[in-house]
Amino acid sequence: MSLGRFHALIRTHHITSRKKVAVLRKAADHFSVFAMLRVGGSPGIMYCKGSEDRVRGWVAAVHRLRYKDFRVISPPEPVGTLSALAEDKPGLVEVADVNDFAAAMDQRALSSWWKAAMEWS
Repeated sequence: MSLGRFHALIRTHHITSRKKVAVLRKAADHFSVFAMLRVGGSPGIMYCKGSEDRVRGWVAAVHRLRYKDFRVISPPEPVGTLSALAEDKPGLVEVADVNDFAAAMDQRALSSWWKAAMEWS
């Protein structure tokens, strides 16, 4: 099991089902990872951070929910030095707006990484 910090980024058509969000919240708690979701309209965006095995487990849990247009746009990989310093408590956070998601990624020094993964740069 890797003890380093890893993260992954997932894109879906949308995230609107409260039942699926509840499953993702339980999975974030179960795997003890930080997860952030952009919920509501299109696109659905999911970010996850934790140890490698736990991030892979959470991504697998998302995949089992069969989201429309599910794509792991950045598979689990080591977190950069600056963003590794940002300690996020395990659990799930929801944001309703892409701009809020962008601001949260910027706070974690991940702005260019996630924009490149989303093909927005």
